[in-house]
Amino acid sequence: SSLWQSDGTAYHHVWPPMKLGWKIVLGSFIGFFGAAFGSIGGVGGGGIFVPMLTLIIGFDPKSSAAMSKCMIMGAAVSTVYCNLKLKHPTLDMPVIDYDLVLLIQPMLMLGVSIGVICNVIFPDWLVTVLLIILFIVTSTKAFLKAIETWKKETIIITVSIWKNVYWKEVGLLAFVWVAFLVLQVAKNYMATCSIWYWVLNLLQIPVSVGVAMYEAVGLVQGRRVISSKRNEQNSLRAHQLFVYCFLGVTAGVVAGLLGVGGGSIMGPLFLELGVPPQVLST
Repeated sequence: SSLWQSDGTAYHHVWPPMKLGWKIVLGSFIGFFGAAFGSIGGVGGGGIFVPMLTLIIGFDPKSSAAMSKCMIMGAAVSTVYCNLKLKHPTLDMPVIDYDLVLLIQPMLMLGVSIGVICNVIFPDWLVTVLLIILFIVTSTKAFLKAIETWKKETIIITVSIWKNVYWKEVGLLAFVWVAFLVLQVAKNYMATCSIWYWVLNLLQIPVSVGVAMYEAVGLVQGRRVISSKRNEQNSLRAHQLFVYCFLGVTAGVVAGLLGVGGGSIMGPLFLELGVPPQVLST
Protein backbone atom coordinates (compact mmCIF):
# COMPACT_ATOMS: atom_id res chain seq x y z
CA SER A 1 0.00 0.00 0.00
CA SER A 2 1.05 3.60 -0.51
CA LEU A 3 3.01 5.30 2.23
CA TRP A 4 1.58 8.68 1.32
CA GLN A 5 -1.73 10.09 2.52
CA SER A 6 -4.55 10.25 0.01
CA ASP A 7 -4.05 13.99 -0.35
CA GLY A 8 -0.30 13.45 -0.92
CA THR A 9 0.75 15.81 1.89
CA ALA A 10 2.62 13.50 4.29
CA TYR A 11 4.79 10.42 4.29
CA HIS A 12 4.03 7.55 6.69
CA HIS A 13 7.11 5.78 7.99
CA VAL A 14 6.64 2.05 8.59
CA TRP A 15 8.23 0.92 11.86
CA PRO A 16 7.41 -2.72 12.69
CA PRO A 17 7.19 -3.83 16.36
CA MET A 18 10.60 -4.82 17.70
CA LYS A 19 9.79 -8.24 19.20
CA LEU A 20 12.34 -11.03 19.46
CA GLY A 21 11.74 -13.49 16.66
CA TRP A 22 13.31 -15.04 13.60
CA LYS A 23 13.35 -11.71 11.74
CA ILE A 24 15.35 -9.96 14.47
CA VAL A 25 17.74 -12.90 14.82
CA LEU A 26 18.30 -13.19 11.06
CA GLY A 27 18.63 -9.43 10.69
CA SER A 28 21.22 -9.27 13.48
CA PHE A 29 23.17 -12.13 11.89
CA ILE A 30 23.17 -10.43 8.49
CA GLY A 31 24.03 -7.07 10.06
CA PHE A 32 27.02 -8.53 11.90
CA PHE A 33 28.55 -10.13 8.83
CA GLY A 34 27.53 -7.17 6.66
CA ALA A 35 29.53 -4.83 8.92
CA ALA A 36 32.48 -7.23 8.99
CA PHE A 37 32.73 -7.71 5.24
CA GLY A 38 31.86 -4.07 4.60
CA SER A 39 34.78 -2.95 6.76
CA ILE A 40 37.15 -5.30 4.94
CA GLY A 41 36.06 -4.03 1.54
CA GLY A 42 35.73 -0.39 2.55
CA VAL A 43 32.07 -0.15 1.47
CA GLY A 44 30.56 0.34 4.93
CA GLY A 45 27.94 -2.39 4.71
CA GLY A 46 25.09 -0.10 3.64
CA GLY A 47 24.48 -2.24 0.59
CA ILE A 48 23.58 -5.07 2.99
CA PHE A 49 21.90 -3.06 5.77
CA VAL A 50 19.28 -1.37 3.60
CA PRO A 51 17.89 -4.55 1.97
CA MET A 52 18.00 -6.33 5.34
CA LEU A 53 16.08 -3.57 7.13
CA THR A 54 13.55 -3.31 4.32
CA LEU A 55 12.97 -6.91 3.24
CA ILE A 56 13.52 -8.78 6.52
CA ILE A 57 12.80 -6.42 9.41
CA GLY A 58 10.03 -4.57 7.54
CA PHE A 59 10.99 -0.87 7.66
CA ASP A 60 10.07 1.41 4.78
CA PRO A 61 12.90 2.29 2.36
CA LYS A 62 13.35 5.86 3.62
CA SER A 63 13.63 4.79 7.27
CA SER A 64 15.96 1.95 6.27
CA ALA A 65 18.25 4.40 4.49
CA ALA A 66 18.44 6.66 7.56
CA MET A 67 19.11 3.80 10.00
CA SER A 68 21.70 2.34 7.66
CA LYS A 69 23.72 5.55 7.98
CA CYS A 70 23.79 5.21 11.78
CA MET A 71 24.87 1.57 11.52
CA ILE A 72 27.61 2.43 9.01
CA MET A 73 29.03 5.13 11.29
CA GLY A 74 29.71 2.71 14.15
CA ALA A 75 31.64 0.33 11.92
CA ALA A 76 33.47 3.22 10.23
CA VAL A 77 34.81 4.66 13.51
CA SER A 78 36.29 1.34 14.65
CA THR A 79 37.74 0.63 11.20
CA VAL A 80 39.45 4.03 10.98
CA TYR A 81 41.06 3.49 14.39
CA CYS A 82 42.46 0.12 13.30
CA ASN A 83 43.77 1.57 10.03
CA LEU A 84 45.58 4.49 11.67
CA LYS A 85 48.56 2.29 12.58
CA LEU A 86 48.88 0.48 9.24
CA LYS A 87 51.55 1.23 6.64
CA HIS A 88 51.08 1.21 2.86
CA PRO A 89 51.80 -2.25 1.37
CA THR A 90 54.52 -1.03 -1.03
CA LEU A 91 55.34 2.63 -0.21
CA ASP A 92 56.84 4.35 2.84
CA MET A 93 53.59 6.06 3.87
CA PRO A 94 50.46 5.32 5.93
CA VAL A 95 47.89 3.02 4.36
CA ILE A 96 45.44 5.95 4.59
CA ASP A 97 46.22 8.33 1.72
CA TYR A 98 45.41 11.61 3.47
CA ASP A 99 45.81 13.71 0.32
CA LEU A 100 43.28 11.58 -1.53
CA VAL A 101 40.92 11.74 1.44
CA LEU A 102 41.21 15.53 1.73
CA LEU A 103 40.36 15.87 -1.95
CA ILE A 104 37.37 13.51 -1.99
CA GLN A 105 35.85 13.50 1.52
CA PRO A 106 34.65 17.14 1.74
CA MET A 107 32.89 16.84 -1.62
CA LEU A 108 31.50 13.46 -0.62
CA MET A 109 29.96 14.97 2.52
CA LEU A 110 28.45 17.79 0.47
CA GLY A 111 26.93 15.21 -1.85
CA VAL A 112 25.51 13.27 1.09
CA SER A 113 23.64 16.36 2.29
CA ILE A 114 22.15 16.79 -1.19
CA GLY A 115 21.29 13.09 -1.37
CA VAL A 116 19.46 13.17 1.97
CA ILE A 117 17.25 15.97 0.68
CA CYS A 118 16.57 13.95 -2.49
CA ASN A 119 15.71 10.93 -0.34
CA VAL A 120 12.92 12.92 1.30
CA ILE A 121 11.59 14.14 -2.06
CA PHE A 122 11.84 11.00 -4.22
CA PRO A 123 9.09 8.32 -4.11
CA ASP A 124 9.81 4.87 -2.68
CA TRP A 125 9.66 3.06 -6.01
CA LEU A 126 12.33 5.32 -7.49
CA VAL A 127 14.65 4.87 -4.48
CA THR A 128 14.24 1.09 -4.74
CA VAL A 129 14.93 1.01 -8.49
CA LEU A 130 18.04 3.19 -8.10
CA LEU A 131 19.26 0.94 -5.28
CA ILE A 132 18.98 -2.16 -7.47
CA ILE A 133 20.79 -0.47 -10.37
CA LEU A 134 23.58 0.71 -8.05
CA PHE A 135 24.17 -2.77 -6.63
CA ILE A 136 24.28 -4.41 -10.05
CA VAL A 137 26.70 -1.89 -11.58
CA THR A 138 29.11 -1.48 -8.65
CA SER A 139 29.25 -5.16 -7.72
CA THR A 140 29.94 -6.17 -11.33
CA LYS A 141 32.71 -3.59 -11.76
CA ALA A 142 34.32 -4.49 -8.43
CA PHE A 143 34.20 -8.22 -9.15
CA LEU A 144 35.81 -7.86 -12.57
CA LYS A 145 38.55 -5.64 -11.16
CA ALA A 146 39.13 -8.02 -8.26
CA ILE A 147 39.92 -10.82 -10.69
CA GLU A 148 42.77 -8.68 -12.05
CA THR A 149 44.22 -7.65 -8.68
CA TRP A 150 43.81 -10.59 -6.28
CA LYS A 151 47.25 -12.01 -7.10
CA LYS A 152 48.92 -8.71 -6.19
CA GLU A 153 47.95 -8.82 -2.50
CA THR A 154 50.80 -7.87 -0.15
CA ILE A 155 51.39 -7.86 3.59
CA ILE A 156 50.37 -4.79 5.61
CA ILE A 157 52.95 -3.48 8.12
CA THR A 158 51.81 -2.19 11.52
CA VAL A 159 53.52 0.78 13.25
CA SER A 160 52.76 3.20 16.08
CA ILE A 161 49.71 5.39 15.51
CA TRP A 162 51.57 8.51 16.64
CA LYS A 163 54.23 8.04 13.97
CA ASN A 164 51.78 7.08 11.24
CA VAL A 165 49.15 9.85 11.41
CA TYR A 166 49.40 13.08 9.41
CA TRP A 167 47.96 15.37 12.06
CA LYS A 168 47.55 18.45 9.86
CA GLU A 169 45.41 16.51 7.37
CA VAL A 170 43.46 14.86 10.18
CA GLY A 171 42.80 18.31 11.66
CA LEU A 172 41.38 19.55 8.36
CA LEU A 173 39.14 16.50 8.10
CA ALA A 174 37.99 16.98 11.69
CA PHE A 175 37.15 20.61 10.88
CA VAL A 176 34.94 19.49 7.98
CA TRP A 177 33.20 16.83 10.09
CA VAL A 178 32.56 19.17 13.03
CA ALA A 179 31.39 22.01 10.75
CA PHE A 180 28.91 19.75 8.97
CA LEU A 181 27.69 18.35 12.30
CA VAL A 182 27.11 21.82 13.76
CA LEU A 183 25.31 23.02 10.61
CA GLN A 184 23.12 19.92 10.44
CA VAL A 185 22.14 20.14 14.12
CA ALA A 186 21.48 23.89 13.93
CA LYS A 187 19.36 23.38 10.82
CA ASN A 188 16.97 21.14 12.76
CA TYR A 189 16.09 24.04 15.05
CA MET A 190 14.98 26.22 12.13
CA ALA A 191 11.61 26.17 10.43
CA THR A 192 11.73 23.95 7.36
CA CYS A 193 12.42 25.94 4.16
CA SER A 194 12.87 29.19 6.10
CA ILE A 195 15.65 31.62 5.16
CA TRP A 196 17.95 30.43 7.97
CA TYR A 197 17.21 26.80 7.08
CA TRP A 198 18.61 27.32 3.59
CA VAL A 199 21.44 29.56 4.81
CA LEU A 200 22.69 26.78 7.09
CA ASN A 201 22.33 24.28 4.26
CA LEU A 202 24.26 26.44 1.82
CA LEU A 203 27.06 27.10 4.34
CA GLN A 204 28.12 23.50 3.80
CA ILE A 205 29.28 24.46 0.30
CA PRO A 206 32.12 26.86 1.26
CA VAL A 207 33.29 24.45 3.99
CA SER A 208 33.60 21.45 1.67
CA VAL A 209 34.72 23.33 -1.44
CA GLY A 210 37.27 25.38 0.55
CA VAL A 211 39.06 22.32 1.98
CA ALA A 212 38.91 20.43 -1.33
CA MET A 213 40.29 23.46 -3.20
CA TYR A 214 43.13 23.82 -0.68
CA GLU A 215 44.14 20.23 -1.38
CA ALA A 216 43.58 20.57 -5.15
CA VAL A 217 45.86 23.62 -5.40
CA GLY A 218 48.63 21.74 -3.63
CA LEU A 219 48.23 18.78 -5.97
CA VAL A 220 48.29 20.97 -9.10
CA GLN A 221 51.39 22.82 -7.92
CA GLY A 222 53.14 19.59 -7.04
CA ARG A 223 53.48 20.42 -3.34
CA ARG A 224 51.28 17.43 -2.53
CA VAL A 225 50.85 14.08 -4.28
CA ILE A 226 48.40 11.18 -4.19
CA SER A 227 51.17 8.72 -3.42
CA SER A 228 49.06 5.58 -3.24
CA LYS A 229 48.49 5.51 -7.01
CA ARG A 230 51.03 2.83 -7.91
CA ASN A 231 54.10 5.04 -7.37
CA GLU A 232 52.75 7.79 -9.63
CA GLN A 233 54.33 10.87 -8.07
CA ASN A 234 53.49 13.38 -10.82
CA SER A 235 51.21 16.34 -10.10
CA LEU A 236 47.66 16.08 -11.32
CA ARG A 237 46.05 18.42 -13.81
CA ALA A 238 43.15 20.72 -12.98
CA HIS A 239 40.61 18.84 -15.10
CA GLN A 240 41.57 15.55 -13.41
CA LEU A 241 41.00 17.07 -9.98
CA PHE A 242 37.66 18.49 -11.13
CA VAL A 243 36.59 14.99 -12.21
CA TYR A 244 37.70 13.57 -8.83
CA CYS A 245 35.68 16.19 -6.94
CA PHE A 246 32.65 15.72 -9.19
CA LEU A 247 32.74 11.97 -8.65
CA GLY A 248 33.02 12.59 -4.90
CA VAL A 249 29.88 14.74 -4.92
CA THR A 250 28.05 12.22 -7.10
CA ALA A 251 29.02 9.35 -4.79
CA GLY A 252 27.79 11.37 -1.81
CA VAL A 253 24.45 12.13 -3.48
CA VAL A 254 23.90 8.46 -4.25
CA ALA A 255 25.00 7.43 -0.75
CA GLY A 256 22.70 9.94 0.95
CA LEU A 257 19.78 9.11 -1.36
CA LEU A 258 19.99 5.33 -1.05
CA GLY A 259 21.42 5.00 2.45
CA VAL A 260 24.57 3.12 1.40
CA GLY A 261 28.14 4.03 2.25
CA GLY A 262 30.05 6.26 -0.13
CA GLY A 263 32.63 3.50 -0.38
CA SER A 264 30.14 1.41 -2.34
CA ILE A 265 30.54 3.90 -5.19
CA MET A 266 34.09 5.14 -4.62
CA GLY A 267 35.57 1.65 -4.10
CA PRO A 268 35.18 0.46 -7.71
CA LEU A 269 36.26 3.92 -8.90
CA PHE A 270 39.47 3.85 -6.87
CA LEU A 271 40.26 0.39 -8.21
CA GLU A 272 39.95 1.74 -11.75
CA LEU A 273 42.29 4.61 -10.83
CA GLY A 274 44.96 2.15 -9.70
CA VAL A 275 44.63 2.61 -5.93
CA PRO A 276 45.60 -0.65 -4.13
CA PRO A 277 42.68 -2.53 -2.48
CA GLN A 278 44.23 -2.15 0.99
CA VAL A 279 44.29 1.63 0.58
CA LEU A 280 40.79 2.06 -0.83
CA SER A 281 39.30 0.00 1.99
CA THR A 282 40.62 2.57 4.50
